[in-house]
Formats: sequence, structure tokens, C-alpha cells
Amino acid sequence: MTAIRGGVLLVAASMAAPVGADLFEFTGSAAKNDGTVLYEEEHRIEGQCEEGVFQPAKHLVTYLPSSGSDQPFAEKWLDYSSSVVRPAVNFRQPDFNEFLEITYPAKGIVNLVWQQPGGDTSRSTLEISNELVVDAGFDNFVRRNWHKVINDESVKFRFLAPTRGTDYAFVLEPAQSQTVKADHLVQIRPDSFMLKLLVDPIVLGYSKKGVLTVYSGLTNVRENADQNFTATIRYNVTTYPECELTP
Repeated sequence: MTAIRGGVLLVAASMAAPVGADLFEFTGSAAKNDGTVLYEEEHRIEGQCEEGVFQPAKHLVTYLPSSGSDQPFAEKWLDYSSSVVRPAVNFRQPDFNEFLEITYPAKGIVNLVWQQPGGDTSRSTLEISNELVVDAGFDNFVRRNWHKVINDESVKFRFLAPTRGTDYAFVLEPAQSQTVKADHLVQIRPDSFMLKLLVDPIVLGYSKKGVLTVYSGLTNVRENADQNFTATIRYNVTTYPECELTP
């Protein structure tokens, strides 16, 4: 794991906030339903305040084991240069020899490269629409639709499924939960009847400031060679940007 830690140091150095930039940092703790902690997350988002609202530019996620070790087992880099809801993504989990890359080589095109556990690599290219949301871009998508969130309205969009090489129709809508509590509770669920039978909704909790406070559902961190963790992740902000998170 030394090599990947070196990667963190290199990326962290390249992400040093330039003059005039702002910073948004938070941590997350992923746990099972019984409270057993699975892993920890550290998020560092570099961006700018534009017209009083924070606009993300670069995002580094470091995944740490629950043992307390500072040696990450996975990392993810996101670049919001082209769109705050469709970032370029580079995710790596070396223990399973897995990586995922999402790039945009031309306008309206997304390239997907996924090296699966076991070594097989799949590549695909898709045309994208203005309704497409990618990876952690869902968080910015929620805030861009904040007036609908706080008024309990629904929003339709398409969500990229990179390991399947396609995208699907989804709905962001108000949610209710006995276990997940927040100022504003929403869920992301498939819009297709058949897909709803196969994919459980992801429940998201937000504070009044527009901060993601809890995530409950399937994660992008691999539990074993066959499946990813399903967890509830609770977040705490360590550094707020100097401007608002929502319009």
C-alpha cells in the first residue's frame, strides 16, 4: 500500500488550493445496520465561490480501513472542469486490482474503462445527454435542484452505470425512513419498473445548509470480488467554504 499512499501525496500536492480558491472538507464513517464500522472516508474538495455559491473543481476521496490505519485501501479523484454533475473519475482499489476511469474525450461523449477483479478490462463509449449525472455529481445535482428538494418535488434524470457500460433513468424524490434522519430526506431510485425490482433506492440526508449528512445504500467500495459494500455513511464537515453550498 506504500505506492498508493505515495499517489495520495502526489495528488494532494497537485491539489494545493491556488490563490482565490476555496475549500470544502468532510469525513465519512461507513457502517453496517448493526453499527459495525466498515471503513472511513476523507473528502477534500477544491473549488471557487461564484456569485456567493461554492463551485467544485477538484475532489479527492481517500478510503481508510476501520482499524485506524492511515494507509488507504482505495482512492478516487474527480474533476468537475467540464460539469459539476458529470465529473471525470479515476477510482482505484488495488487490493482487488480494480480501477475505473470515466473521461470525456469530446463534447457529448463519455469513455468508460473498467478493470474488473480478476483482470478483465471492459471499454465502452456512450453519447451523453444534459440529463446525465455521473458518480458523486449526484451531490451537486441535489444542490442544483435545492428549491425542489426543500419543496418535496421530484426530478427525473439519467444516472451512469459505468460497470454496465450504459445509463439508466432515475428519479430524485422525497423519502421517508425509520432509520435515516435528516433535515431533508430524499432518495434516488430507478424510474423503470423492471429495474426497481433489481435495484434498491439510495437514501440521502441533507442539512438545511445543503450538506450531505448521511448516505444509505450500495457504495462504490468493493467488499469482495463479487459485490460492493452496502452501508450507511454518516458525514461530518471539517472545513466549510466561505460561501453557500446552495443557490
